[in-house]
Amino acid sequence: MPKLKTKSSVKKRFSLTGTGKIKRNTAFKRHCLSAKPQKMKRQARGGRILDKTNFKEVLRFLKVS
Repeated sequence: MPKLKTKSSVKKRFSLTGTGKIKRNTAFKRHCLSAKPQKMKRQARGGRILDKTNFKEVLRFLKVS
């Protein structure tokens, strides 16, 4: 089986935490922020932990398996 290369787009968008979870950025906070509610913008600060449904696929692209 050949080695898998790390996907460049994935290594820019995701990172691993110390406990092995995958961190991702929050969506919908880049532009047109005047049309979005303050609560949504406040909750979009910081990052999010990736959901378990996508965990295995992103981990494979990160070449950490």
